[in-house]
Amino acid sequence: MINFFVKRLFDATVSFLGLVFLSPLLLIVAFLVKATSAGPVFFRQERVGKNGKIFKIWKFRTMSLAKPEFSAEQIRDFEKEDRDPRATPFGRFLRKSGLDELPQLINILAGEMSFVGPRPFYSPRYELDPKLRSRLQIKPGLTSPNVISGGVKLSEQEILRLDLEYVKKQNFWLDLGIIFKTIFLYIPKLWKKDSKIGKSL
Repeated sequence: MINFFVKRLFDATVSFLGLVFLSPLLLIVAFLVKATSAGPVFFRQERVGKNGKIFKIWKFRTMSLAKPEFSAEQIRDFEKEDRDPRATPFGRFLRKSGLDELPQLINILAGEMSFVGPRPFYSPRYELDPKLRSRLQIKPGLTSPNVISGGVKLSEQEILRLDLEYVKKQNFWLDLGIIFKTIFLYIPKLWKKDSKIGKSL
């Protein structure tokens, strides 16, 4: 119970401060999303939260509105190889840098997500695979153990194993370690030659 209150206090405080101090960056990214492709600034889609509660996730839009249709298997292959043809040039930069996920600070502040937890899935996946429901004991996270262990390159079985281990072991210090590892994972991507903002515009 104490862990729950500490986790919620941390989530609410840091997400609020993050939205305040990162607001200039969020505004710049929002402007560039709008300026570089037609469509809304944000992408919102239903996800499954704690105890099966449905909520809408906030992300910066990274895909073109005129995106072609692909099968779920093709999309997973695109994501693993980081070559999604549906993404806009600036959207590819946002994905590589992780900046497209920053609006989820709104979900965290609202209590729909946490900084650390299993990454939220689309609702149909839980309907089709009951094994995934065991992850619904806690809130989904902005980052997770599988993000720092390979992300989309992992198999679904590996992702599920890491998530279930986290559900059992979760504590404040484990969360801090995962958060810092996530930060140090994405910072270098901002400076890679093929990820510069200038090459995305």
